[in-house]
Amino acid sequence: MPNKAIIDTANAPAAIGTYSQAVKVNNTVYLSGQIPLDADSMELVGEDAGEQIEQVFKNLSAVCAASGGGLGDIVKLNIYLTDLGNFARVNEIMATHFNEPYPARAAIGVSELPRGALVEMDAVMVV
Repeated sequence: MPNKAIIDTANAPAAIGTYSQAVKVNNTVYLSGQIPLDADSMELVGEDAGEQIEQVFKNLSAVCAASGGGLGDIVKLNIYLTDLGNFARVNEIMATHFNEPYPARAAIGVSELPRGALVEMDAVMVV
């Protein structure tokens, strides 16, 4: 029987739907998608893609910490962008938050994200 725990932290935005911030099964953590919401106000942060990408990494980092790890423990990162023209900006900002070897990753262009966000990310982490 797997050891399953629901992860919840006030340092990241509360779930805005029927999901948990993360679910930890044994030593694997499945992080739900994070958009650039401020954890306190639950308002979208920044109109610029760079500001929004930074906020998403901040939110992911908070959920990672609550799960007993950090961004460096992410093994798979999925990035959803409403404008693939921001792909280079994602790479630039991601390089400030991760060291080599980088996690496996996908970057997907989507037509729309919750609350009008420009970016959303989810991840799988091993601790």
